[in-house]
Formats: sequence, C-alpha cells, structure tokens
Amino acid sequence: MIKSMDGKAIQGQHNHRGCVDHALQTAEQICLKKDVRLTAIRRRVLELICANHKAIGAYELLDLFRVQDPKAKPVTIYRALDFLMAVGLVHKIESLNAFIGCLQAETQHKSAILICDQCKNAYEIDATSVYDSIFALSEAVQFRPQYLTLELHGLCASCSKV
Repeated sequence: MIKSMDGKAIQGQHNHRGCVDHALQTAEQICLKKDVRLTAIRRRVLELICANHKAIGAYELLDLFRVQDPKAKPVTIYRALDFLMAVGLVHKIESLNAFIGCLQAETQHKSAILICDQCKNAYEIDATSVYDSIFALSEAVQFRPQYLTLELHGLCASCSKV
C-alpha cells in the first residue's frame, strides 16, 4: 500500500494539507534532534515540495518561492534542497532531476521511488529487502557500493484505469 506522509492510504483525491503538516512537524523534530536549524527558507521549500505528490524541479520551486520573495535566486533553492536532502527530509529523483518529500523521514529506511509517467506523481515505498539483496550480491563479487537509488517508472493505479 502506498501511504501519504500522514500515514493514510493515497487513493483518488487526496488532501495534501495533512502531508504538509506532517512533513513540517517531522522536520522540526528531526532538526531539533540533529541540532540544525530549519530556517524559514528551508521550511518554505519543504512545504512547496510536499504540497502534492508530484516530483518538482529546482526551477519550478524557485518560481513558486518567488511568489513570496521575488528576488530569490537559484542558489537559495539549491542550498535549501542540499540541507533537506542531508537531513533526510526530501529525496532526489535522479531520472527526473526533481525532488519529493520523504514519507518516512522519522525512521531509518531504504526506499524505492515509484514514478507515474503519466500524472507525474511519485511515491516512496520500503525497499529494504531489495537493498539487502543487492548489497549481498555486491559483497559476493567484492564490490563495495557507495550509492544506490531505486526508481521505477510506470503507471499508477489511477492512470492505468484510464
């Protein structure tokens, strides 16, 4: 089952306010625990990312951010994204050069990102067993992986009905 940030199953129309609220509460807790600052800029960028489940690029974020701060520069967004990724609040979707909010930021996890090629929604699922298998196979050939991103492209349940 695919869940929103508030732990509820995602089906059809979905109220993203719960996702945003959960993401911001989790961000505050994580930043407090790690003794790092969730600045107003970082908070706003996270809020914009979590406004829906579509992957969003840095320049799209910049356009949305400029509604509040017309003088914002790309570096503003990139610094905020670097911070949010470093503390585990967002994931980068490499194949789209875009970002989504982490659905499970409060727990250690290994995820795969499911990306609908039609509606562009992206969801995170727990892929611990897949990671474990890949790392075990890597060890068998004496390879030490440094970085792994699992992304699956296809059609979500809503789009495959059309």
